[in-house]
Amino acid sequence: MRIEEDLKLDYSDVLLRPKRSTLKSRKDVNLLRTYRFKYSKNEWSGIPIMAANMDGVGELGVAEKLSEFEMITCLTKQHNVKKLKENKKIKSIYQNIALSIGIKKEDFENLDKILKEFSFFNFICIDVANGYSEHFTSFIKSIRDKYPTKTIIAGNVVTADMTQELILSGADIVKVGIGPGSVCTTRIQTGVGYPQLSAVIECADAAHGLGAHIIADGGCTCAGDVAKGFGAGADFVMLGGMLAGHDEGSGKIVKNNGKKYIEFYGSSSDIANKKHYGGLSDYRSSEGKTVRIKYRGKVKDTILNILGGVRSSCTYVGAPSLKQLSKCTTFVRVARQFNDTFGR
Repeated sequence: MRIEEDLKLDYSDVLLRPKRSTLKSRKDVNLLRTYRFKYSKNEWSGIPIMAANMDGVGELGVAEKLSEFEMITCLTKQHNVKKLKENKKIKSIYQNIALSIGIKKEDFENLDKILKEFSFFNFICIDVANGYSEHFTSFIKSIRDKYPTKTIIAGNVVTADMTQELILSGADIVKVGIGPGSVCTTRIQTGVGYPQLSAVIECADAAHGLGAHIIADGGCTCAGDVAKGFGAGADFVMLGGMLAGHDEGSGKIVKNNGKKYIEFYGSSSDIANKKHYGGLSDYRSSEGKTVRIKYRGKVKDTILNILGGVRSSCTYVGAPSLKQLSKCTTFVRVARQFNDTFGR
């Protein structure tokens, strides 16, 4: 047993320090990035915000709208050939879609079927809750061997050493985050996790040293947190709860006392396991919760709010583009970041 006493921080522990700026307006900030990926050699351009592969978020309706903003959607693992064929816009939005899979034999088989029918998809997201197993790294290698020209996203991990391990196993992009999500209970159910801001800083440094990229996955509660993720060195920021509760997610609307709500739940929750896998196995426990969030209408309004916030962050620190945000970032430790006397 050992204890690490170095300070580790979450997004809520810091604020961005303002600096002198020559920018006249938020509209002058360029949020577009262009990345060329380590192994696939594919190039992608757009705004590097991703929708998480969660029910109600990683859906084709969300993908259609996010693609208009040149943002990526990681589809849920339940998308198959039949579901994809039903979408008439698939050929126009595929460049901003990632196919999500687990590490079971049936996941590999489903991916095979999809790519035989839709060979044009470029992104494969290999998603597990615990990215620290040898089986996971072996699986990444097998996907890399079979699909050498596809851009592989793999995770989740939270430390520099495992970020490097996944990259050396064939991942172009590593997904960073264990436990920070709004409907994730891993930290209280298992006692495992890592403060998200510190995880992003450490993993970004490790990935960039190898010519690869990372996604800051989870922990964002507002546009300011998205900016902090980018400021910490993330190449992409992935959102779940912030993009939930909208029409495009196709969730069931529940009415209560005249107000509308949509059910949102973690991918490892009881309800997700019952819905997709016939329930939890005896040797497992739920690591996600189910909540009702206020119905939010069209996702476009939320996207515009997020992008406006990130642009404003850039103007405060003097960054003319998202690419330069991390270079202009100084974090200030705080005891409180928001006066919530009257709520948010």
